[in-house]
Parts: sequence; structure tokens; C-alpha cells
Amino acid sequence: MREHQQQLRNRFLAAQVMPAPEPWLALPTPHKYIPVGGLLGVGFAADPTSGADILMVLSHDGRGLFDPATGAKIARDREPDPDLCIPTGPDLSCPGFGPLADARVRIAGLFGGGLHTTTEDGWTVDVVAPDWPNERVMLSIDGGIYRGTVGTHWWHIFDSNYSELRAAGFSASGRTLVVATSSDITLWHRS
Repeated sequence: MREHQQQLRNRFLAAQVMPAPEPWLALPTPHKYIPVGGLLGVGFAADPTSGADILMVLSHDGRGLFDPATGAKIARDREPDPDLCIPTGPDLSCPGFGPLADARVRIAGLFGGGLHTTTEDGWTVDVVAPDWPNERVMLSIDGGIYRGTVGTHWWHIFDSNYSELRAAGFSASGRTLVVATSSDITLWHRS
């Protein structure tokens, strides 16, 4: 390993998990982590009436829709056609249901795909693995993860040391950040 790589590894290993900075708000306890056993993937879509973000979660037990601002479950489909929970096509999407019945939702997770890693106003999310196979999620402003100070320019917001990371990223609006593991989802939201 080269010296600069070792320095980055040490930097990431030394950073403790900390709250995301303002304007990001984590869900209040008890909803900080929403358990979803057998999680396969997640994706965002906009509510067709309000434009608010909706998170769609796929698992071995069906599909669920969540309000990322509150963590509230909007809809649940416990017995979908099994093919509906496997993202298909070049965009790895699944048909929506409930308020998203007329949409297809792009899914990131076990089958591939990805969420947005940046927002229009400069926030970035990176997944690093200095202690592989455990992955860590870093939030930064203007690329601060590589040159800034922890707690000022970048924040270690999640450590997947207990479950396999499936996806991490922003909604298209940039108002919601999700980290999905094989066992739960963690959400941050801003106005």
C-alpha cells in the first residue's frame, strides 16, 4: 500500500461515527433505524401529488414505501408477485404500488445499481472500506473527505460492522439520504 493510501486508511479508521451536520436530520428514536429483514434494495421516487420523496424498499418479504422525513410506513405489499421484487431492465427498476402505482422505481442494492452520490449544492456520500469487509459511509461537503477536517468538512455517519451494506445515497431531489443494509434502513432528511 502506498503512503498516501495508508494515510487515508488511517484517517478513516480513526474517525468515530458521529451525527450528520446541519441541515441533515436523522429520524428521531425509535425510528432512527428501521428494521427490514432480508433487505434486497432501495430506491426513491417522487410522490405524484406533493413531489415529496418516497423510499421504496424491497425485501424477501415484499415491498414497502416509507416517508423519509418521518420514517412512517406509507404502504406495504407483503405478497407481491416474486418477479416484482427483482429489479429488471437496463435501469434495474421495479413497478411501484400504492401512491407510486403508475411509476417504475430504480433500485440499488443486492442486484446492482446505485443511488445519487452527490447533490446539486455540493454534498457527497462515499462508501469506504478501510477495515474490509466492514464498510463505512462518509458524508462530506465539496469533496472534503480527502482534504478536509473530520467534523468540519466530512463526517463518518454510518459503520456497517453488524450487517452487509446494500446501498447508500441521495434521492434525486437531494433532500434525503439513505443507508440500507441487509437488515435495516437509516434515513436523514433536510428541508
